[in-house]
Amino acid sequence: MIIIDKKGKDGLYSGLIEHYIKIAKPFAEVQVIEIFDKAIGKAQDISPQMAQKAYTKALEKYMSKGINIALDPKAKEVDSHNFAKLLKNSLQINLFIGGAYGFERGFIDKCNNAISFGKITLSHKLVKVVLLEQIFRGLTINNNHPYHK
Repeated sequence: MIIIDKKGKDGLYSGLIEHYIKIAKPFAEVQVIEIFDKAIGKAQDISPQMAQKAYTKALEKYMSKGINIALDPKAKEVDSHNFAKLLKNSLQINLFIGGAYGFERGFIDKCNNAISFGKITLSHKLVKVVLLEQIFRGLTINNNHPYHK
């Protein structure tokens, strides 16, 4: 599984991020790819629409393989068991975390699925930790491991 994320220092959360990547290893390889370039930075200063376009351009190259899932607060909410079903029987899953202004509708439409973990707003770094924990939880559900109980 690959999480495509905004580049930045994770500070307080880096230990948790590494922890979930490590404990997922018996079930799957989990990789975090961080993207952020000057084009995204400039676009965010211009407008939300330009920021979304810049993210689309940066992220599209990661959509060529596997199942693509965008995290979108407007999408259908999933619980841990439904999220686990999304992870099942797939060789590669790409999970996309958007920028402050989310994704363009066209980017979401190109994905196989869009999901939400709820209506609350979380910091970008905290979303990454929550996503990694849910990946591990989903993997344990799919492998009948007692962690999820």
